[in-house]
Amino acid sequence: MGVADDLGYGYATPNAVQRAAQSFGSTRPGAWIFSKSLARADRLIDRLTGGRTSSPELLAGLPVLQVTMTGRKSGLPRTTPLIAVPLRDTLALLGTNFGQPHTPAWVYNLEADPHVRVSYRGVTRDLVVRPPSDEEAQEIWAASRTLYGGYEKYRERISGRAIRLFVLEAA
Repeated sequence: MGVADDLGYGYATPNAVQRAAQSFGSTRPGAWIFSKSLARADRLIDRLTGGRTSSPELLAGLPVLQVTMTGRKSGLPRTTPLIAVPLRDTLALLGTNFGQPHTPAWVYNLEADPHVRVSYRGVTRDLVVRPPSDEEAQEIWAASRTLYGGYEKYRERISGRAIRLFVLEAA
């Protein structure tokens, strides 16, 4: 059994409202708004539902993992809600930062310490991350287009920096 199955991670085809939210989220203004509001909203939804759903899942049909890692400077646990892309029998994380020009802080944390605790709908697992092979990176980008078309738009907007990708594996 792979990481995705072990966590019960999956997603359904988004409905019309969710597709509209995805389309808005892939625009520059939409991505900016979501980058400023989703993490806070997600923490609230996570608490209210006991981890059974997330704001991106409700709004856009996008399932979210709660990824807890060690802060590279503080050494303290840092939890970040992240959408994961299915890759074979595991999951991958994309450091797109909503198409913003800078790399998200969580990427640096994972590069400093690859050990993570991942929670999805009440299931928690200790995992490690690693960079993908070139072949896996191509698969991740292809799969990301199926999950959320905004990833490709983010990639086009931030062509000036490398987008870090990570593959989740059993610890």
